[in-house]
Amino acid sequence: MRNRKTIYIVLTLIFSVGFYLYDNFSTEDFIETTKEKTSNIKLDLSPTSTTGQIIEHAFYKLSYSEKDEQAEWVAYQLKDEDISSSNFKRPYFIKDPKVLTKSAHYKNYSKSGFDKGHLCPAGDRKFSKLAYNETFLTSNISPQEHKFNAGIWNRLEQKTRYWAKKYKSVYVVTGGVLKNTSKTIGSEKITVPNYFYKIILDYQEPEIKAIAFLIPHKESKSALYKFVTSIDEIEKITGIDFFPKLEDSLENKLEKSSNYSNWIFR
Repeated sequence: MRNRKTIYIVLTLIFSVGFYLYDNFSTEDFIETTKEKTSNIKLDLSPTSTTGQIIEHAFYKLSYSEKDEQAEWVAYQLKDEDISSSNFKRPYFIKDPKVLTKSAHYKNYSKSGFDKGHLCPAGDRKFSKLAYNETFLTSNISPQEHKFNAGIWNRLEQKTRYWAKKYKSVYVVTGGVLKNTSKTIGSEKITVPNYFYKIILDYQEPEIKAIAFLIPHKESKSALYKFVTSIDEIEKITGIDFFPKLEDSLENKLEKSSNYSNWIFR
Protein backbone atom coordinates (compact mmCIF):
# COMPACT_ATOMS: atom_id res chain seq x y z
CA MET A 1 0.00 0.00 0.00
CA ARG A 2 2.83 2.31 0.94
CA ASN A 3 4.61 1.58 -2.37
CA ARG A 4 1.46 2.40 -4.33
CA LYS A 5 1.09 5.71 -2.48
CA THR A 6 4.74 6.53 -3.22
CA ILE A 7 4.16 5.81 -6.95
CA TYR A 8 1.13 8.14 -6.98
CA ILE A 9 3.16 10.92 -5.35
CA VAL A 10 6.03 10.49 -7.83
CA LEU A 11 3.65 10.51 -10.81
CA THR A 12 1.90 13.63 -9.51
CA LEU A 13 5.26 15.39 -9.15
CA ILE A 14 6.29 14.37 -12.69
CA PHE A 15 3.05 15.70 -14.19
CA SER A 16 3.26 18.93 -12.16
CA VAL A 17 6.85 19.57 -13.23
CA GLY A 18 5.92 18.74 -16.85
CA PHE A 19 3.07 21.27 -16.91
CA TYR A 20 5.28 23.88 -15.23
CA LEU A 21 8.05 23.38 -17.79
CA TYR A 22 5.56 23.58 -20.67
CA ASP A 23 4.00 26.80 -19.40
CA ASN A 24 7.29 28.49 -18.64
CA PHE A 25 9.73 27.22 -21.22
CA SER A 26 7.74 26.50 -24.37
CA THR A 27 7.97 30.23 -25.10
CA GLU A 28 11.75 29.97 -24.86
CA ASP A 29 11.67 27.29 -27.56
CA PHE A 30 9.58 29.63 -29.69
CA ILE A 31 12.15 32.44 -29.29
CA GLU A 32 14.88 30.07 -30.48
CA THR A 33 12.96 29.37 -33.69
CA THR A 34 12.68 33.09 -34.47
CA LYS A 35 16.33 34.05 -33.96
CA GLU A 36 17.23 33.53 -37.61
CA LYS A 37 14.46 35.85 -38.84
CA THR A 38 13.65 38.60 -36.38
CA SER A 39 11.38 40.36 -38.87
CA ASN A 40 10.06 39.70 -42.35
CA ILE A 41 7.76 42.72 -42.36
CA LYS A 42 8.16 44.36 -45.76
CA LEU A 43 5.42 46.98 -45.65
CA ASP A 44 4.87 48.75 -42.33
CA LEU A 45 1.91 51.11 -42.23
CA SER A 46 1.01 50.25 -38.65
CA PRO A 47 -1.26 52.44 -36.49
CA THR A 48 -0.49 54.41 -33.37
CA SER A 49 -0.61 52.64 -30.02
CA THR A 50 -2.80 53.89 -27.19
CA THR A 51 -0.96 51.57 -24.77
CA GLY A 52 2.69 52.22 -25.64
CA GLN A 53 3.44 48.50 -25.98
CA ILE A 54 4.08 47.67 -29.63
CA ILE A 55 5.34 44.15 -30.31
CA GLU A 56 7.00 43.20 -33.58
CA HIS A 57 7.00 39.56 -34.56
CA ALA A 58 8.48 38.12 -37.72
CA PHE A 59 5.25 38.31 -39.72
CA TYR A 60 2.98 40.79 -37.93
CA LYS A 61 2.96 43.65 -35.44
CA LEU A 62 0.57 44.33 -32.60
CA SER A 63 -0.20 46.83 -29.87
CA TYR A 64 -0.85 45.00 -26.60
CA SER A 65 -3.34 46.25 -24.03
CA GLU A 66 -2.42 44.84 -20.62
CA LYS A 67 -5.69 45.86 -18.97
CA ASP A 68 -7.64 44.02 -21.69
CA GLU A 69 -5.13 41.13 -21.97
CA GLN A 70 -5.16 41.19 -25.78
CA ALA A 71 -4.03 43.29 -28.73
CA GLU A 72 -5.90 46.51 -29.47
CA TRP A 73 -4.72 45.97 -33.05
CA VAL A 74 -2.77 43.49 -35.14
CA ALA A 75 -1.27 44.70 -38.44
CA TYR A 76 0.31 42.79 -41.31
CA GLN A 77 0.79 42.66 -45.06
CA LEU A 78 -0.95 39.86 -46.96
CA LYS A 79 0.36 39.13 -50.45
CA ASP A 80 -1.04 36.84 -53.11
CA GLU A 81 1.96 34.50 -52.78
CA ASP A 82 1.25 34.19 -49.03
CA ILE A 83 -1.98 32.32 -49.72
CA SER A 84 -1.09 28.66 -49.30
CA SER A 85 -2.84 25.35 -48.74
CA SER A 86 -0.02 23.95 -46.58
CA ASN A 87 -1.32 21.77 -43.78
CA PHE A 88 0.89 22.34 -40.74
CA LYS A 89 0.18 20.60 -37.46
CA ARG A 90 -1.87 22.92 -35.26
CA PRO A 91 0.30 23.92 -32.24
CA TYR A 92 -0.79 24.73 -28.71
CA PHE A 93 -1.43 28.35 -27.81
CA ILE A 94 1.43 29.83 -25.79
CA LYS A 95 2.06 33.10 -23.98
CA ASP A 96 3.81 35.79 -26.01
CA PRO A 97 7.45 36.01 -24.83
CA LYS A 98 7.80 39.57 -26.17
CA VAL A 99 4.99 41.08 -24.10
CA LEU A 100 6.81 42.68 -21.17
CA THR A 101 3.72 42.68 -18.96
CA LYS A 102 3.05 39.02 -19.88
CA SER A 103 0.20 38.05 -22.17
CA ALA A 104 -2.79 36.13 -20.84
CA HIS A 105 -2.74 32.36 -20.37
CA TYR A 106 -4.84 30.27 -22.76
CA LYS A 107 -6.47 28.57 -19.75
CA ASN A 108 -8.60 31.69 -19.23
CA TYR A 109 -10.68 30.49 -22.19
CA SER A 110 -11.41 27.08 -20.65
CA LYS A 111 -15.15 26.62 -20.01
CA SER A 112 -15.71 30.32 -20.82
CA GLY A 113 -18.04 29.59 -23.72
CA PHE A 114 -15.80 31.61 -26.07
CA ASP A 115 -13.43 30.59 -28.86
CA LYS A 116 -9.80 31.66 -28.97
CA GLY A 117 -10.44 33.95 -31.93
CA HIS A 118 -7.39 34.71 -34.06
CA LEU A 119 -6.80 38.33 -35.04
CA CYS A 120 -4.07 37.56 -37.58
CA PRO A 121 -5.63 34.34 -38.91
CA ALA A 122 -3.62 31.15 -39.07
CA GLY A 123 -5.06 30.79 -42.58
CA ASP A 124 -3.19 33.94 -43.67
CA ARG A 125 0.14 32.53 -42.52
CA LYS A 126 0.37 29.04 -44.03
CA PHE A 127 3.36 29.89 -46.21
CA SER A 128 5.83 28.87 -43.48
CA LYS A 129 5.74 26.92 -40.23
CA LEU A 130 7.16 29.85 -38.25
CA ALA A 131 4.59 32.26 -39.68
CA TYR A 132 1.80 29.79 -38.91
CA ASN A 133 2.99 29.09 -35.36
CA GLU A 134 3.30 32.81 -34.60
CA THR A 135 -0.47 33.17 -34.89
CA PHE A 136 -0.89 30.89 -31.86
CA LEU A 137 0.60 33.37 -29.42
CA THR A 138 -2.06 34.44 -26.90
CA SER A 139 -1.42 38.10 -27.71
CA ASN A 140 -3.03 37.37 -31.10
CA ILE A 141 -6.35 36.04 -29.80
CA SER A 142 -9.56 37.56 -28.48
CA PRO A 143 -12.68 35.94 -26.96
CA GLN A 144 -15.19 35.29 -29.75
CA GLU A 145 -18.57 33.59 -29.74
CA HIS A 146 -18.26 30.42 -31.79
CA LYS A 147 -21.05 31.28 -34.24
CA PHE A 148 -19.41 34.67 -34.84
CA ASN A 149 -15.89 33.23 -35.18
CA ALA A 150 -16.92 30.39 -37.49
CA GLY A 151 -19.52 32.52 -39.27
CA ILE A 152 -19.31 36.14 -40.38
CA TRP A 153 -15.76 36.66 -39.05
CA ASN A 154 -14.56 33.64 -41.00
CA ARG A 155 -16.34 34.93 -44.11
CA LEU A 156 -14.50 38.24 -43.77
CA GLU A 157 -11.16 36.45 -43.37
CA GLN A 158 -11.82 34.47 -46.53
CA LYS A 159 -12.83 37.63 -48.40
CA THR A 160 -9.60 39.30 -47.27
CA ARG A 161 -7.60 36.43 -48.78
CA TYR A 162 -9.65 36.78 -51.96
CA TRP A 163 -8.71 40.48 -52.17
CA ALA A 164 -5.04 39.70 -51.48
CA LYS A 165 -5.04 37.44 -54.54
CA LYS A 166 -7.13 39.83 -56.62
CA TYR A 167 -5.09 42.96 -55.84
CA LYS A 168 -1.72 41.18 -55.35
CA SER A 169 -1.13 42.69 -51.89
CA VAL A 170 -3.21 44.23 -49.11
CA TYR A 171 -2.38 45.68 -45.71
CA VAL A 172 -4.63 44.52 -42.86
CA VAL A 173 -5.32 46.03 -39.44
CA THR A 174 -7.75 44.22 -37.16
CA GLY A 175 -8.87 43.90 -33.56
CA GLY A 176 -11.70 44.08 -31.08
CA VAL A 177 -13.20 47.36 -29.89
CA LEU A 178 -12.01 47.33 -26.29
CA LYS A 179 -13.89 50.41 -25.06
CA ASN A 180 -17.41 50.48 -23.58
CA THR A 181 -17.54 46.82 -22.64
CA SER A 182 -17.52 45.36 -19.14
CA LYS A 183 -17.70 41.64 -19.88
CA THR A 184 -14.57 39.60 -19.14
CA ILE A 185 -13.50 35.96 -18.98
CA GLY A 186 -11.02 34.03 -16.85
CA SER A 187 -9.01 34.87 -13.77
CA GLU A 188 -7.01 37.43 -15.74
CA LYS A 189 -10.22 39.20 -16.79
CA ILE A 190 -9.76 39.19 -20.56
CA THR A 191 -12.05 41.77 -22.15
CA VAL A 192 -14.84 40.49 -24.39
CA PRO A 193 -15.35 43.06 -27.20
CA ASN A 194 -18.85 44.06 -28.30
CA TYR A 195 -17.54 44.76 -31.81
CA PHE A 196 -14.66 43.65 -34.01
CA TYR A 197 -13.16 45.65 -36.85
CA LYS A 198 -11.02 44.92 -39.87
CA ILE A 199 -9.45 47.57 -42.12
CA ILE A 200 -7.98 46.58 -45.47
CA LEU A 201 -5.75 48.84 -47.54
CA ASP A 202 -4.90 48.18 -51.18
CA TYR A 203 -1.70 50.20 -51.46
CA GLN A 204 -1.17 49.66 -55.16
CA GLU A 205 -1.00 52.30 -57.86
CA PRO A 206 -2.85 53.56 -59.79
CA GLU A 207 -5.83 53.15 -57.43
CA ILE A 208 -5.00 53.22 -53.73
CA LYS A 209 -8.13 52.32 -51.79
CA ALA A 210 -9.28 51.19 -48.35
CA ILE A 211 -12.30 49.47 -46.88
CA ALA A 212 -13.31 49.15 -43.21
CA PHE A 213 -15.69 46.77 -41.45
CA LEU A 214 -17.23 47.15 -38.00
CA ILE A 215 -19.16 44.03 -37.01
CA PRO A 216 -21.22 43.41 -33.85
CA HIS A 217 -19.94 40.46 -31.86
CA LYS A 218 -22.81 38.09 -32.55
CA GLU A 219 -23.97 35.62 -35.16
CA SER A 220 -25.02 37.22 -38.44
CA LYS A 221 -26.11 35.94 -41.83
CA SER A 222 -26.03 39.45 -43.35
CA ALA A 223 -23.90 40.30 -46.37
CA LEU A 224 -20.45 41.68 -45.53
CA TYR A 225 -21.00 44.98 -47.34
CA LYS A 226 -23.68 45.88 -44.79
CA PHE A 227 -20.96 46.28 -42.17
CA VAL A 228 -18.77 48.64 -44.20
CA THR A 229 -18.03 51.91 -42.41
CA SER A 230 -15.40 54.65 -42.56
CA ILE A 231 -11.98 54.36 -40.95
CA ASP A 232 -12.76 57.69 -39.27
CA GLU A 233 -15.68 56.05 -37.48
CA ILE A 234 -13.50 53.23 -36.15
CA GLU A 235 -10.86 55.76 -35.07
CA LYS A 236 -13.56 57.62 -33.15
CA ILE A 237 -14.60 54.61 -31.09
CA THR A 238 -11.10 53.16 -30.53
CA GLY A 239 -8.90 56.25 -30.15
CA ILE A 240 -6.42 54.75 -32.63
CA ASP A 241 -4.91 56.65 -35.58
CA PHE A 242 -4.77 53.91 -38.19
CA PHE A 243 -2.61 55.26 -41.01
CA PRO A 244 -0.42 58.08 -39.64
CA LYS A 245 2.42 57.07 -41.97
CA LEU A 246 0.44 57.93 -45.09
CA GLU A 247 0.69 61.37 -46.68
CA ASP A 248 -1.95 63.57 -45.01
CA SER A 249 -4.16 64.27 -48.02
CA LEU A 250 -4.25 60.58 -48.97
CA GLU A 251 -4.90 59.55 -45.37
CA ASN A 252 -7.80 61.98 -45.03
CA LYS A 253 -9.33 60.87 -48.32
CA LEU A 254 -9.15 57.17 -47.48
CA GLU A 255 -10.30 57.48 -43.88
CA LYS A 256 -13.42 59.55 -44.42
CA SER A 257 -14.84 57.33 -47.16
CA SER A 258 -17.28 54.46 -46.61
CA ASN A 259 -17.65 53.79 -50.33
CA TYR A 260 -17.07 50.17 -51.30
CA SER A 261 -18.02 50.30 -54.97
CA ASN A 262 -14.40 49.86 -56.10
CA TRP A 263 -13.98 46.63 -54.09
CA ILE A 264 -15.03 43.41 -55.82
CA PHE A 265 -17.29 41.39 -53.52
CA ARG A 266 -18.27 38.47 -55.75
